Amino acid sequence: MKTIRIRDREERESTIVCRKNVFSAVLAPLGAQLPEGGGMLFTDANVYALYRAQIERSLGGVPCFVMPAGEANKNENTLFSLLKEMRKAELRRNSLLIALGGGVVGDLGGLAASLYMRGISCMQVPTTLLAQVDSSVGGKTAVDFCGVKNLIGAFSPAARVEVDPAFLQTLPRRELRCGLGEIVKHGALSAPLFEKLLSAPDLFDLSFLAQIVPENIAFKASVVRRDPHERDLRKCLNLGHTTAHALELGGCGLSHGECVLWGLILESRLAVRHCGGDKKFAERLSALCFSALEGGTLPPLDVENARLDKKNASSDRVTLAVPVAPERYELLELPFAQYAKELSEVAKEC
Repeated sequence: MKTIRIRDREERESTIVCRKNVFSAVLAPLGAQLPEGGGMLFTDANVYALYRAQIERSLGGVPCFVMPAGEANKNENTLFSLLKEMRKAELRRNSLLIALGGGVVGDLGGLAASLYMRGISCMQVPTTLLAQVDSSVGGKTAVDFCGVKNLIGAFSPAARVEVDPAFLQTLPRRELRCGLGEIVKHGALSAPLFEKLLSAPDLFDLSFLAQIVPENIAFKASVVRRDPHERDLRKCLNLGHTTAHALELGGCGLSHGECVLWGLILESRLAVRHCGGDKKFAERLSALCFSALEGGTLPPLDVENARLDKKNASSDRVTLAVPVAPERYELLELPFAQYAKELSEVAKEC
């Protein structure tokens, strides 16, 4: 078992525990003795179908709201449906919302908990690799709105995050790849992690992932502690994400993590062009990304959505966090037309 704590400047503490048997060790005792204000379980249809028996054994007496699965449902309609169910369950300020699921459930549940009665406690139990290493850590909560990813949200760290490697056993290979996108991103910012990833015989091996997940969480926690509201250092965690979000919102059919892997490949080449980026590092990073992608094909580039990225100062310029060298990144700002042109050029190099 490994415990990681994040305390921000507002003295809010988030405790992240990596352990096995979360249903029996954590949720069953919690179901038997909830906080005085009671609680609610929030999950999605896919997770509920997989773990219904364990949920009913552990939390049978706890009200449960099940949302339709998928990013398409990460919107204001689902958010307000959840808030209505929380009201029906008569949750109070001392209640607990348990968000059991992947990044969509975690983002929605965290935002609902931050809004309800101006904030109640939230426990996240991430069931995907992506959620375990990234979205459940650091308090970013949001819904997509008006076609823009994560436009409506708040910084609201979960009081507790329970990370169980057993959940990874149910994930298809593509879901593991989705999480590897964020793991490789962290590797570009942490030299020890980068070398471990490069030397791994099989990035998809579950025992390797169980070992590497706590290290990823510890790295991200070290960044969040110093910059909880993404005013400076935490922008490094957007590495590759401007292009990734443009691909994702363009309907390319790839997962978030797959888009991040392509974003890292393409933006590392822009870093070489504009920021004096280390060519050898860009090549090693690209090789690692290609290994995680398992030879996938770059979809057609429709980068218009990059104009909507939250880092941009205007719609005519694009700001990217690009990987320059091991543990080094820079914020690169380009006119949109130049970004689109050069991205097309470096895509041909791939």
